[in-house]
Amino acid sequence: MPRKSSKVKFTRRVLGIDPGLASTGWGVLDDADGNICYVDHGVIITKPDRPRAERLFIILQYIRSIIEKYKPTEAAIENLYFGKNVSSAIPVAEARGVISAAAAENGIPLRELTPNAVKAGVVGSARADKKQVQEMVKIILGLEEIPKSDHAADALAAAICAINSPSMINGT
Repeated sequence: MPRKSSKVKFTRRVLGIDPGLASTGWGVLDDADGNICYVDHGVIITKPDRPRAERLFIILQYIRSIIEKYKPTEAAIENLYFGKNVSSAIPVAEARGVISAAAAENGIPLRELTPNAVKAGVVGSARADKKQVQEMVKIILGLEEIPKSDHAADALAAAICAINSPSMINGT
């Protein structure tokens, strides 16, 4: 059974985000007196046959609604990772832009974390693979299973990392 935050007062509420144009993962966690408590997670999916501007607007609207519903005190987002597919970097950067604008619009500090910092913060090794990160997210949050959607699991990992490393800004 996950540790729900409704039983204790949270001191920080962190919205973790794994940005993408096709799929943007999000997860909300509370830092309740030093305990990480699961709140909710999900994924924003946009249809590839829609114009890019419309897809970005959908992401913006969803992020705004998540912020309105959960009222995070801060947010954490993964930095852009180019890898082998540089062409996918532009749409991801655009998604990060609308997400960053939504956070700024609501006065929410946004921490930018490198993928390696997130891996190290959750698993203890920057060389951890996706499956290891997902398994540790499940264990840390006391979930019965790995969160559905890799993107949502990555967003929860970013939130865990931000809670465990409050001074970590821009992946440092």
